[in-house]
Amino acid sequence: MNRFRFIRPLAALLTLFAQIAFARPAADSLTVVAPGAKPRQVSQQFKFTEGPAVDKKGNIYFTDQPNDHIWKYDTDGNLSLFMEKTGRSNGLYIDKKGNIIACADEKNELWSINPKNKAVTVLLPGQFEGKKFNGPNDLWITPKGDIYFTDPFYPRPWWTHKTPEQTGQKVFFLKKGTQTPVVVDAALMQPNGIVGTPDGKTLYVADIRDKKTYKYQINTDGSLGNRQLFCEMGSDGMTLDSQGNLYITGQGVTVFDPSGRKLGNIPVPAGWTANVCFGGKDRKTLFITASQSVFVLPMTVKGVE
Repeated sequence: MNRFRFIRPLAALLTLFAQIAFARPAADSLTVVAPGAKPRQVSQQFKFTEGPAVDKKGNIYFTDQPNDHIWKYDTDGNLSLFMEKTGRSNGLYIDKKGNIIACADEKNELWSINPKNKAVTVLLPGQFEGKKFNGPNDLWITPKGDIYFTDPFYPRPWWTHKTPEQTGQKVFFLKKGTQTPVVVDAALMQPNGIVGTPDGKTLYVADIRDKKTYKYQINTDGSLGNRQLFCEMGSDGMTLDSQGNLYITGQGVTVFDPSGRKLGNIPVPAGWTANVCFGGKDRKTLFITASQSVFVLPMTVKGVE
């Protein structure tokens, strides 16, 4: 998900291009977007926004990783700082108990954060087979409570090491209640965005460097099978709607139907669109993290996360 160190030098130029594109009508008509709606900027006070996740009430939590903050956007449209000193949290997901599960890559860990008292439990220490993780980046929790997460390598200014200790960049599976992750795909160049279907049967993983997104069958033991190329486009973050459409990010938000057919693109006036999720009381608000800003967009479909 978070690539802020690499895109910041181009941010001003990309923002200009995005604003020009945004001023024109979208090339494709997207029926998933409310008629006449465009992304509305909520705020641009951040350094680099990422990792939006929605709780049971429809409130959204997201990260500003360079500033080490987690923010909250509630269902009434109020924005507030939720937490400081977040372990450099990046991707987030809310579990069934309402805990915020975070890819805390300051020490390459997975955290569980209690939303009431902000108490932190380390679910997964920062090593695999005696070597540091590259940096857990994005995650998805299955209906059973198991976790899939991506582990790409993006050097961070808060690290003392500049080269990876792991061989390759992988997708991991962590069974609920354990601290023993299992590699489920080691054949990707740089896995990043990840999301699964609400029935727990299908997983999507984006290989952002190879500009591809794959679709997998989730087996009963957590392993992955039947890997298929879903689309010739990588992604930073991803989400799904109630019709099974997949939303991927980068240059705006691009929407694909369940067969992998491109439905269209939602232009976002920012240098880089990092991530996306559905929120609001009715789950019909698309929440978009994009560079220094966050945006909201009314939709005709609901999210499923």
